[in-house]
Amino acid sequence: MKRFYKEVTAAPVEGGWQVMLDGRPIRSQGGSPQIVPTQALAEMLAAEWRDQGEVIDTARFAMRDMADYAIDVVAKERGEVIEKLLTYGDTDTLLYRADPDEPLYQRQRAVWEPVVCACEARHGIAFTRISGVVHRPQKHETLAALRARLEALDSFTLAGLFNLTTLAASLITGLGVLEESADVPALFTAANAEEDWQAELWGWDPVAEDRRALRAEAFALAAEFVKAAQA
Repeated sequence: MKRFYKEVTAAPVEGGWQVMLDGRPIRSQGGSPQIVPTQALAEMLAAEWRDQGEVIDTARFAMRDMADYAIDVVAKERGEVIEKLLTYGDTDTLLYRADPDEPLYQRQRAVWEPVVCACEARHGIAFTRISGVVHRPQKHETLAALRARLEALDSFTLAGLFNLTTLAASLITGLGVLEESADVPALFTAANAEEDWQAELWGWDPVAEDRRALRAEAFALAAEFVKAAQA
């Protein structure tokens, strides 16, 4: 699609902020008014429209897609989104480790344990660590506390958290990004500890390396989305 607008602005409207193209308000891909909660987030969405060339590249609308997911999906199917996130919490990558006598176990423990312990301390919960790949469910009390945390989040934060969690295969990692002092690159690296370990042993495959870089970029954008939604 060719670019069809000249001026992009972010304006206050009832209920929040909305991007305007030549004075016309944008709607979500699902057809709802694309109203976001903060000026900071609206300005990020506006920047995506300003940065488009003569031909619109929809792949460069990462912030828009998360905003639309919040409006079109999370706001309407909130319970289902929370259930999906809890599934990641019950099978969190950071909890499934190699056998203690394997060298990888020491790397996983060194990198993952601080992240897991910080999450436990913040939420007053205890996770079960598992050696191997056979699923062991987390305690009911742990999942109940995670559910309460998720239910307290607004739709836009949940949308960003969903991206963070799926990219990391870890709800613990995603929740870590929500903290004010979060080290986002370090959290992404922690979630990829096993993949990086294998690459150190056998070398990086160029395709896998490119895929990791794209995931890291998407993870950073999701973190920016969440911070802007809470600004």
